[in-house]
Amino acid sequence: MKTHEYDVVIVGSGPAGAAYARTLHEEAPQLRVLMVEAGPSLSKPPGLHVKNLPDPQARAAAQLASQGPVTSLSPESPVPGPGRPGTFLLRPDELAPLAGMPAAAMSSNVGGMGAHWTCACPRPGASERISFLDDGTLDAALGEAERLLSVTSEAFADAPFSGDVRERLEHAFHRTGAAAIQPMPLAVRKHPDGTITWSGTDVVMGPLAEPTTRGDFFELRDQTLCQRVMLDAGHVTGVELKDLATGTVTKVHAPAVVVAADALRTPQLLFASGVRPRALGRYLNDQPQVISAVRLPADVVQSRDGEAGAGEATAGAAVHSGVSWVPYTDEEPFHGQVMQLDASPVPLAEDDPVVPGSVIGLGWFCATETVEENRVEFDDTSLDHYGMPRMTINYNLTWKDLRVIEQAKEAVTRAGKVLGTFLDDRPPFLLPAGSSLHYQGSVRMGQYDDGRSVCGPDSQVWGTEGLYVAGNGVIPTSTACNPTLTSVALAVIGARAIARSMK
Repeated sequence: MKTHEYDVVIVGSGPAGAAYARTLHEEAPQLRVLMVEAGPSLSKPPGLHVKNLPDPQARAAAQLASQGPVTSLSPESPVPGPGRPGTFLLRPDELAPLAGMPAAAMSSNVGGMGAHWTCACPRPGASERISFLDDGTLDAALGEAERLLSVTSEAFADAPFSGDVRERLEHAFHRTGAAAIQPMPLAVRKHPDGTITWSGTDVVMGPLAEPTTRGDFFELRDQTLCQRVMLDAGHVTGVELKDLATGTVTKVHAPAVVVAADALRTPQLLFASGVRPRALGRYLNDQPQVISAVRLPADVVQSRDGEAGAGEATAGAAVHSGVSWVPYTDEEPFHGQVMQLDASPVPLAEDDPVVPGSVIGLGWFCATETVEENRVEFDDTSLDHYGMPRMTINYNLTWKDLRVIEQAKEAVTRAGKVLGTFLDDRPPFLLPAGSSLHYQGSVRMGQYDDGRSVCGPDSQVWGTEGLYVAGNGVIPTSTACNPTLTSVALAVIGARAIARSMK
């Protein structure tokens, strides 16, 4: 086996892993950093959001390549189960409907889910915030995360009907202050010609995404599986890597390792490495998702038809005309994402064209109780396609969760009625567990090492010096808002802790 030396190894190339790399580059540029990703690179620069690929065939090919080892190695084989393009199901078999989280899915590619996400970046509010982190520290980290992700609320400020949508939502929810109805903060850049660039992890990595500026201090290896983290007497010594193209196994030595694989594969790697604190994989948290769709009234559409046409011309690569946000509150523990679509999600008659922005998708994410029994478990006697311990999810909703879901259905109905006409006769309905892709809690952060968390406030694993975890799985609170901004903020805090320790 070959031996190499680095200061930090980052396992996973999604938004949180990229935030570690960028922050370390800015805070301690002398450090040698290696990032490894089990999946392939989809683009140049690496980590580009697939929605930025102008060719539909190239976009479809990139999504297929992200769908795990089965489809990546055998493109002729069918996509393993229904799901969002660019993802593959944990259980793509006939038993999946009986699983606790049948829609649990992952992506395997450079950029991770950051190559496929919706780019929604709301800040957590009320009890979604992490109470044991100082408000100033958390807010500063959230601000830094917004910089890294290029977050703005202005990209679709002039979208057709967006003012009408928010005004109507105000009538339904009567919100004020931070909880007021507002444009959704999005990780997106709008160019002078009106075209849109969605933020992938290439944006987060910044200069590190360009080979000419990396120098000798940053290396990205794709199709490289981390099989285990190496330890000696409670100290990290490096990682064991497998080149999936050649099968070659290499030991890389480093005093710090960041595992940012995702909320399912991060605890899997810790388990495979013999790092098994009580809370590992436990407190797994999904965000039940209630959806529906409506159409704005004909008189509103007709009165603004010219404006809609102008909005369509400037939308460029946008797949929707605007996104509004109904923030979480403790009284209404869910988060509304109101997307004005450029096409109807329900097939309409050929003589019934959709005016961009007039069809509205309603998606409400619900906060659930953090329950220790909800967990992902691992079996090292049975291996998955990567040769890692096979995962099984045990997940159930509590009676309080079911009550919140009913509240969310009522809220979606209320929103739909003030916005216009529902597209079909179905009432708002709950998607299968795991559909949100917002899994949290599996390597959760805690204030104390009391058995109920995996890492401390700086994301270092309790009792294991030099081992850090990253991603949505670190978030310890019950949230309904999209988690990426929060997980990137926590990555900034962790990366700065590493930089301080190595100066």
